[in-house]
Amino acid sequence: MKQIFRAAPVIAGFLTCPVPALAQTVAPPAPDSASIAAIVNGQVITNQDVANRARLLAVSTGMNPTPEALDRLTPQVTSQLVDQTLELQEIDRRNVTVPESDIIDAISRIEQGNNLAPGGLRARLAQAGVPFDTLVNQIRIELGWQSVLHQVLGPGLQPTPGDMNAEKTALKAELGSTQYHIAEIFVQVSDPANDTSARNFANAVIAQLRQGAPFPIVAAQFSQAQTALQGGDLGFVELSQLDPAVAAVVTTMPTGAISNPIRVPGGYDIVQLQGAHRVGDEQQTMLSLRQAFAPYPPIANGQVGPAQAAVIEHLVAAAAKAHSCDDIAALNASVGNVHPADPGPVNLATVSPAAFQQVLANLQPGQVSRPLVAQDGVSVVMVCSRQNQTIGLPSDQSIAEIIVDRRVELESQQLLDDLRHRSIITQG
Repeated sequence: MKQIFRAAPVIAGFLTCPVPALAQTVAPPAPDSASIAAIVNGQVITNQDVANRARLLAVSTGMNPTPEALDRLTPQVTSQLVDQTLELQEIDRRNVTVPESDIIDAISRIEQGNNLAPGGLRARLAQAGVPFDTLVNQIRIELGWQSVLHQVLGPGLQPTPGDMNAEKTALKAELGSTQYHIAEIFVQVSDPANDTSARNFANAVIAQLRQGAPFPIVAAQFSQAQTALQGGDLGFVELSQLDPAVAAVVTTMPTGAISNPIRVPGGYDIVQLQGAHRVGDEQQTMLSLRQAFAPYPPIANGQVGPAQAAVIEHLVAAAAKAHSCDDIAALNASVGNVHPADPGPVNLATVSPAAFQQVLANLQPGQVSRPLVAQDGVSVVMVCSRQNQTIGLPSDQSIAEIIVDRRVELESQQLLDDLRHRSIITQG
């Protein structure tokens, strides 16, 4: 594994899972109580924090940020703000510091993944009326929380040979089974007397979806499940992981279909089947690549200056003369072999950001890519060969990542639960 912890979702794509602005510490004079959304161990989350966070979510999902839409997001956003404030307090308690360079790199990756020029993300948020600090702070919290989990898990994070063998045995047992990619919207029924009104509301939501409203946006606004702010996405699951009533419907649905309301414990589920596959039968595209990377002084203030431009122009001119992967490897050597010319086999489906994945998908063998500009340097790549193959069992590296991700997720949830139990939380 290149990294123990992968970039958080908000970093991997444009605000796909935003997190809150920093809560404000209580200080005399006390804020007007009307402005307080919640207090977490003496730290105030204001209604303005909630509004900024909700608007950021709206921007990330393409939602029209009308006052009504933002109001519907308020309960879920406030709940996540409370959790993120608890995380921030633990980050501070452990004296974890997130380097500014890591935040700059994260913003750069978001911009690259969304085909934005350096500084474009700040401009887009400003247009939407979202303070840029809201994004900076959310990245700081996510990266800091990852460091906290690293401290807590320590050496026990890495899987042992026994862990690897057990995971392989479990994965082999799943080969040939069908998994379903599901998205959900949950409408809660807290009082049986409200069952009819909840069902009518669910039908109204379904009508919007069937008229073309995007499922992630509708889920973010109306779902009362924990998946709401992730667009309702459950990912690929097996039928045994679903409520029996939902499982029975899913097996009869065509891909893309929206279900009728499904009565489940606590309310009604609306589900969309987004795809299905048989485990082990999927095809993957494996690439053999060569890359040349030329470093330059770090970009200041998100702007490419003359020093960086000169390096980019030199590499582009040299790459134009390359006609083979050997030529690219020689070019990489000529600029210092800062990164290895051969990164090893690359699974196209796992490449991020999405913009880079698209570059590789469209690149023909022997063709040099456009310059890929990063914070610390510029790259060009060439596809040497591509091969489609059946996935079968994941690689040992992927299996190790599965184990690590599971441990990180479990520890994150357990630590957050413990922080909640030990905290004084008041919501307005």
